[in-house]
Amino acid sequence: MKLIARLWPVHTCTALREIIGPLQSRSFQPDFVPRDPNAKPIRYKYPAAYDPYGPRPEPSDKIIQLAERIAALPPEERRQIGPSLREILRHPNLKQIQVEGMDLGATGAGPAKVEEKKAEKTAFDVKLEKFDAAAKIKVIKEVRSFTSLGLKEAKELVEKAPAILKQGVTKEEANEIIEKIKAVGGVAVME
Repeated sequence: MKLIARLWPVHTCTALREIIGPLQSRSFQPDFVPRDPNAKPIRYKYPAAYDPYGPRPEPSDKIIQLAERIAALPPEERRQIGPSLREILRHPNLKQIQVEGMDLGATGAGPAKVEEKKAEKTAFDVKLEKFDAAAKIKVIKEVRSFTSLGLKEAKELVEKAPAILKQGVTKEEANEIIEKIKAVGGVAVME
């Protein structure tokens, strides 16, 4: 006994096929009507200055008088307005953005700031100066252990000594790397 289950209809609505074409299926839009090809695009009129929050009302006379009184204050008193308002309204203090290490261009700080930055150096580079020819393979293996280089890349790096092995490491990590290189027969320095 053969049982044939018919899950999908064999023919579709011919009126729909004429509207959307034989290969398209728009089951999610049964009332789809194609756009007139000769129709021109709709042009919307936007204001010269677009404000996403809508038009704002004019400030009241009370606000204008307050702004004028604040503008008339001396600069020392104007500087006190922000902190005192923050305290009265219980707003949290904003944290300072740390710009140490960022290149902000010529800020007029002069050489005094440059000397300060040199004294506070926290990131170091490890440079392989030279190595014993007999210990070349051991040095390559050690270089691979603390870098993510493959065998070929590590070999090329070691052969072109003096070369920088790792950049931007802490002082402790740099000292560990130098000791490991020294133990296998190489000479590394911290810069």
